[in-house]
Amino acid sequence: MNTSLALSQRLPQLLLQPASSFSVRLTALCCCLALAAPGQAQPVSDMNFTEAREAFRKGDLPRLELAITQIGSHPLAVYAENYRLRNLLAKNDASGIPAFLDANEGTYVAEKLRADWLRWLVKESHWGTAQREAAKLLAPDTELTCLAQQASLNQGDNSVLTDAESLWLSVASLPDTCQPVLDALVAQGRADVDKVWARARLQIELNRPQAARRTLDYLPANRVSELAAFDQSYKSAMAYLARQPANWSATRGGRELTAIALRYVAANDPRTAAAELEKRLPQLGEDAAAWAWSQIALQAARKHLPEAYGYYQHAANTWLSEENHQWKVRSALRQQAWAEVRKAILAMPPALAERPEWLYWLGRAEKAGGRSEEAHKLFARIAGQANFYGNLAAEELGRQITPPPSPRPLSSAELQAARDNPGLQRALAFFRLDLRTEAVREWNWALRGMNDRQLLAAARLAEENKLWDRAINTAERTQHEHDYQLRFLAPYADQIRPAARQQALDDAWVYGLMRQESRFIGNARSSVGASGLMQLMPATAKWVARKIGLRDYNPSQVNDTDTNVLLGTSYMRMVMDDLDQHPVLASAAYNAGPGRARRWRAERPLEGAIYAETIPFSETRDYVKKVMSNAVYYSIYFNNRPDSLKNRLGTVAPAVSGGTRAADLP
Repeated sequence: MNTSLALSQRLPQLLLQPASSFSVRLTALCCCLALAAPGQAQPVSDMNFTEAREAFRKGDLPRLELAITQIGSHPLAVYAENYRLRNLLAKNDASGIPAFLDANEGTYVAEKLRADWLRWLVKESHWGTAQREAAKLLAPDTELTCLAQQASLNQGDNSVLTDAESLWLSVASLPDTCQPVLDALVAQGRADVDKVWARARLQIELNRPQAARRTLDYLPANRVSELAAFDQSYKSAMAYLARQPANWSATRGGRELTAIALRYVAANDPRTAAAELEKRLPQLGEDAAAWAWSQIALQAARKHLPEAYGYYQHAANTWLSEENHQWKVRSALRQQAWAEVRKAILAMPPALAERPEWLYWLGRAEKAGGRSEEAHKLFARIAGQANFYGNLAAEELGRQITPPPSPRPLSSAELQAARDNPGLQRALAFFRLDLRTEAVREWNWALRGMNDRQLLAAARLAEENKLWDRAINTAERTQHEHDYQLRFLAPYADQIRPAARQQALDDAWVYGLMRQESRFIGNARSSVGASGLMQLMPATAKWVARKIGLRDYNPSQVNDTDTNVLLGTSYMRMVMDDLDQHPVLASAAYNAGPGRARRWRAERPLEGAIYAETIPFSETRDYVKKVMSNAVYYSIYFNNRPDSLKNRLGTVAPAVSGGTRAADLP
């Protein structure tokens, strides 16, 4: 650990003296951790905290209490006491929690303990205390918000139902804690039959049929019989449509299930779904038919079918989800139908239309329609933002992409304040113990409320400790004073840049991709098993190793920096060779696979920006945009001259039969 950091973590020796009461000593310690002064010894090793954590995980309270007596002034002592209280809470003893919360108000550990206590209070029906404690939460998620609303309802406060109404359509799948709140909405007459079906439709659009089925339980009892074939309508959609009784359209349930079946047919074949819908138009009714058209259109747009926008026109003025609004624009973009792009963006909800991507594409549509002044105003609103569309807008205005001037240097006092910050100290201790999840949560919590200078100092602290991801993410939070060299750190230069040159790859693109893949966390591992700086899947790493003749390769080597970079850059080279030497296609391929990157091309040349915006997978779409924008900034710093995002994006060649290599790339 950094010496100055270690010094800043020391506590007054007074805290280490025996106290007459075990609980009093711990409370005093928790209160005073934030008052640590430099120059005093930290006598306790990390082993004592690890022992406390292990005892907590096993529910061994005597072992935990013994570990706490030995933990002394460790930065994570407050967590050890939290563990003790959580173990007691599991035994229905909450007596020590109020004092702990008072002593540690505002900390992440207090927030999480209060959340645990709130869950217990609701379970035990302590409604008054639950209502009071819920109000003290600083950043409640949906689950905790619903617990708070439960408590208020049980205290006779029905005003919370007004806020709860926003959950009905804004969140399609809610935690179980929200169920009593939804029940209350229905009981109070705030969710009628139309709203029940609206929520179910949204859940069906998101492919959550079981959630939709639970929503439909809110229908009046005399309507439930209409839903006997619900499971068949989505599990065997074509069979359901083929075997419909003659009177299927006599009830709303029958019409809605038909629309649901059409949506699931469209998931595989939008054209067949459209033909089936045409047969049923008179019986289906205007409302259900319009919704069915919107679902067929959405599936067609994701599959890049040219009919998609026409399907949207059939949907007329039916309510569209935010996702569907965006795909309506993308379907027009794919056809480069600028008048329709403009119309679709103007029909978006205002908050959605204000996002940088839609301001940019509206500007492009205005420009294509000869409305240069309107286009200029739209581009000017986002130009200069450090994102994909901010950079493209700047170039539309004839400006070069340039990072802002470096901020004035941080003072020694500002840097020391970051080192002395108790939350950041706790985060660093977690990082030192390789408890990354806890470390990141504590770090991010500590950043709450920081101004730009404090954020930059925290980012420098992360850089000092080689926590590249925290340095980058923290620097990205500034609002007015920016340090782009922190945002675009380039560690491992001695390994990465030579490897890129050896593969004849643009090192700025390699860094741009790596920044998005791992944020330079050497031992990063994704939820699907990708590993290392370049996030290689085990099968891909093994395949590349064999292709390049890497003898005696062992999967355990994948997190070795040199090996990971060698395999990753070799794969990037192979992907580039397979995909027309186009970095947009290659970036998409690195994330989603070469086969998909090829299939997403159009039948005619397509702007790289349009290709990126119309990628069907939201993760890959965001990934490609960020990789390409990252590459511009790395290029500027590496080459000390401006770069162009538009030039990097270029034009994606059409998908011509026989025009691509049939490579066996994984």
